[in-house]
Order: sequence, then structure tokens, then C-alpha cells
Amino acid sequence: MTQKTAAQSPPRSGVAVRVIACLDVAAGRVVKGVNFENLRDAGDPVELAERYGRLGIDEVTFLDVTASTEERDTMYEVVHRAAGEVFIPLTVGGGVRSAEDVDRLLRAGADKASVNTAAVRRPELIDEISRRFGSQVLTLSLDVRRSADTPSGFEVTVKGGREGTGRCAVEWAVEAERRGVGEILLNSIDADGTRSGFDTEMIAAFRAAVSVPIIASGGAGEPSHFPAAVQAGADAVLAASVFHFGPDGMVADVKQALHEAGFAVRRAGSGT
Repeated sequence: MTQKTAAQSPPRSGVAVRVIACLDVAAGRVVKGVNFENLRDAGDPVELAERYGRLGIDEVTFLDVTASTEERDTMYEVVHRAAGEVFIPLTVGGGVRSAEDVDRLLRAGADKASVNTAAVRRPELIDEISRRFGSQVLTLSLDVRRSADTPSGFEVTVKGGREGTGRCAVEWAVEAERRGVGEILLNSIDADGTRSGFDTEMIAAFRAAVSVPIIASGGAGEPSHFPAAVQAGADAVLAASVFHFGPDGMVADVKQALHEAGFAVRRAGSGT
């Protein structure tokens, strides 16, 4: 997939662009593939999260990619260990099906919880979580693929991008915002792991429909890809492969590229 061209949308004035590392966790290990397939081991999640904290990443997102078939205790233990080592915000998703699950994650040390499949199946889950904890702790993880069968051209997928729903992704984002999500993690299934660039056309379509912060995900391969996502309307940029398998200097290079493009960023760390 090649990077799409989008109508330009200026970022929110005065707000630093967040650079986020995504750690897809399976059986207690970080994994990464292409288009959610052919996963390969990328290391220990706590060690990677601690490394990213030293290198200047603004946030870490843990996604349990096999939560539907694994016991959840593995992820709670990972979160608890990470919270003791990492001093930047932690978002955790995968298998969150109730407000009680969110409560347990927050008690384990997470700062925010992410919902996906369970919220698609039962949208009232968003209302329940936001009423109990506030929208600031709730992220909608939205795995999207292109489809000519929806009004927007974008379809909601579930179960880690493996199952289509036939539902218009833009309409679902609007509903989720109304129900109380605090931000949207917008992941392109088509671009995921390809390192060919963010789908900026998709980002712009969602930016035009919702007002909550958008985290762009899927397709980052080099520092120059990140400013394009922000220009298209993203408030934050998230990546996995480019950080996991790239040099330690990649975090600083991404922030430098954003800075040179005129976007405010927090200073990257100097750890090795």
C-alpha cells in the first residue's frame, strides 16, 4: 500500500504531538507482523517499555492480541511490572469487556484502557466505562479496512482485524464519541506492518467526523511518514515495527521530523 494523499488539516494549536510506541503482546511477549499475520517475537514487553521511556517516547500502548483465547492474568502481570518501571502513560487494551476489567487494569497500574471488539458487540460498554471512570481513561481502538460496501468506504473489523463487521467505521466513531470515548486509536489494517506510510486519506476522513483526539496507527516506516499523519488531522502518532526493529535513535528522528515540519513535540530522551 502506498501513502494516500489527504486534504490538509492543521493540528490543534499549542498541543504537543504525542509519539506512542505500540506493544502487541501475545503469551507475555511482544510480537509484530504484517497485516496482523506472520507474527514474530520482538522482545519482553516490560523491557521494551522501559527502553522506550528512556528514549523519549511519550506513551506506551499494550494491546493483548490474543486476549480472546488466553487467560487475562498474563496481561495484568505485565501491566503491574511495567507500571513499576515505566514513568510515562500506559494504555492497555485487548479483552476489555466490562467496567470491572477497566477497574482491574487501572489498579494494576494502567493509565487508560482501550476497548474494541466488546464495544462493537455491545456499545453500551462505552457508556458504562465513561460514566464510572470518565472519558479521559477510555480509548476506542478502531481497526479499519477499506471497503466499497460502506458509506464512508471504511469498515470496522474486530478480533484483531481478522473479522469484518460490515459496519461503517466513520459512523461507529461518531457514535463512540457520543457515548463517551476520550480518544480514538485509528489503525489501518491495510497498512499495518507494511512500513509504507500512514493512510492519510483515512485519517482526514475521521478528523472531519469527530472532535476527540485521533491517534494514527498503521504503516509507519520512516520518520518522514509521521508529519504527514499529523497534517492529515492526527493528534498523536503510534508505531510498532519502526521502533522495535529500528535503531535507538529512531524516536529522536521521528520527533525531529515532526519539529522540522512545524509541530510541537516533547523533547526526546538521550538513553541508549
